[in-house]
Amino acid sequence: MGELRIAVIGAGIGGLTAAVALQRAGLRCTVYEQAPELAEVGAGLQLAPNAVRQLHRIGLAAHLRRVAVAPRAIEMRRFDDGRVIMRTPLGEDCERAYGVPYYTVHRAHLHAGLAGALQPGTLLLNKRCVSIVERAGSVALRFADGTAAAADVVVGADGIHSVVRALLAADEPVFSGQSIYRGLLSADRLPLLGAGPAVRLWLGPGQHCVAYPVSAGRQVSFAATTPAGAWRAESWASRGDPAELLAAYRDWDPEVRALLRAAGPVTRWALHDRAVLERWSTGRVTLLGDAAHPMLPFFAQGANQAIEDAAALAVCLRDGPADSAAALARYEAARIPRTTLVHQRSRGNTAMLHLPDGPRQRERDAALAAGSGLSTQDWLYGYDAELAVA
Repeated sequence: MGELRIAVIGAGIGGLTAAVALQRAGLRCTVYEQAPELAEVGAGLQLAPNAVRQLHRIGLAAHLRRVAVAPRAIEMRRFDDGRVIMRTPLGEDCERAYGVPYYTVHRAHLHAGLAGALQPGTLLLNKRCVSIVERAGSVALRFADGTAAAADVVVGADGIHSVVRALLAADEPVFSGQSIYRGLLSADRLPLLGAGPAVRLWLGPGQHCVAYPVSAGRQVSFAATTPAGAWRAESWASRGDPAELLAAYRDWDPEVRALLRAAGPVTRWALHDRAVLERWSTGRVTLLGDAAHPMLPFFAQGANQAIEDAAALAVCLRDGPADSAAALARYEAARIPRTTLVHQRSRGNTAMLHLPDGPRQRERDAALAAGSGLSTQDWLYGYDAELAVA
């Protein structure tokens, strides 16, 4: 076989990380993105060491130092008075334990760093994939603009509504009953969050709020969940009502209320995931990130797992380019157990984070306090996706 032709469908965090990782592995690929331009969308993102070490390896260490924040801790607090339930140290402790920082970052800044690391000509915009046909020797792709392409391997990184996933499963997204408001605001409007950079979560009945610094500390990103009611919109651009958001948090810690009052425009997103798949791949087609394992954002690992996927996939294709079926089988065998466990944790946190006051809530708080040490995260933060398949 000559040089492997790899097509990545989707230029989100997972798709771009895969493309850069493939380049690092000496493989060429083309990324097809349906959007006409790469717009600055989204809000904050938590990057745990399991993802950061992979981003460092593909050349983003200096970029992350410039644009991200290394929080000192993760704090879980009570919803009404802000009392700290659990504090997990990060900062220097995290870097000593795992060799890389824990970062918080604006999604657009990570996206821009990945896009800037691509070789010229790798990314093609305004290419919405509408048809994928796998043949004995290649995969045929057709796009909404009438053009076509062929590839030896196709990587579906096209999100929760993946066209590529339809080759493997006839399923639909599962509604969680929750929605999430997201927003960004200038950090100088929130001096009350000034006790050192941290990821702060307030846990309360039926909902929670999380806030942390991004943009090298210039901005604060927040995400606040509420029961969705009739809300079903799924778009970064869907505007939420700030007054409704503030009303939903009327009895919460004054620090949360001040954060939400200062927020200005907010977006609102109905939260979905999908059932776990038993297989991700055919002989020439595989899935990555939200196309493979869309997760609720209640464990802060969705993008991190997509980055792990990308690192593992690049190793498998580098080591076995002459047999794509074996390479993809090796990839999914390594990744499915890992992402299934994280997926289950994300779903389980829907209830755990939102307990009403009472015996179960007190048991949860005691368990959180007892398990606050950084070493309890070894299984997650210490994982190396490249070594797992190498």
